[in-house]
Amino acid sequence: MTIIRLHLRGNDAIMEWIRSKETAQAARRCGENAGLIKELYFTPKTLAEKAAEMLHAVQAELGGKQRLFTPDRPALLVLDMQDYFLKPGAHAFIPSAPAILPRIRALAAAFAARRWPLIFTRHLNTPQDAGRMAGWWRDLIRAESGDSRISAALDTAQGAIVEKHQYDAFFETPLKGMLQAGGANQAVVCGVMAHLCCETTARSAFMHGYQVFFVVDGTATYKESFHRATLLNLAHGFATPLLAADILQALENYAP
Repeated sequence: MTIIRLHLRGNDAIMEWIRSKETAQAARRCGENAGLIKELYFTPKTLAEKAAEMLHAVQAELGGKQRLFTPDRPALLVLDMQDYFLKPGAHAFIPSAPAILPRIRALAAAFAARRWPLIFTRHLNTPQDAGRMAGWWRDLIRAESGDSRISAALDTAQGAIVEKHQYDAFFETPLKGMLQAGGANQAVVCGVMAHLCCETTARSAFMHGYQVFFVVDGTATYKESFHRATLLNLAHGFATPLLAADILQALENYAP
């Protein structure tokens, strides 16, 4: 028997318990279908504490070195926040992804308010452009699928949408040209999955000459160990991991 301790009151406590139970059940179903046991390591209640601990662990592993986000000409890349990954019951549902939505919304609103480049990617595949992904994964995300839509919880009208067909959002897409047109020299990466498209795009952004920042509590994937490995790898050679609150605070303090 699993005992869930509630620190909320009345209906709020009941709804939090129901949401957690439904998400956990969906995680088990999708994990079994995919041959992978998915984990619910971020929830709305645990996200702040868990993400801060993950960031601290990476910094400690690398000798306590900490880089700060000083806005220059940043762009926000919101990767693949599609129903395919966010909707409970979907084949590729990421149990921890719903918890990061409020952070991403706040970041997107802040970038839009400053008219800085804001890019939402939408991953789509056909048998012709999937390449090795067709053999690696059981299913492809097809444009005609309703689950391929970017989550309605995000206001994509605030920015631009780039369709991609590989992990790397720069690969055979107009992304670099759009960032150049917007004068960006920094890339802030958030979205899903942390260890696949987000990590690959962060590495690619570094190789394209951008200073890269990776949002710990604005990214999620199937397992906590995958996420931690991504943070450590990126922090060692490609990107600065940060919390969304630290980025938002830096934006508030920004004076061009």
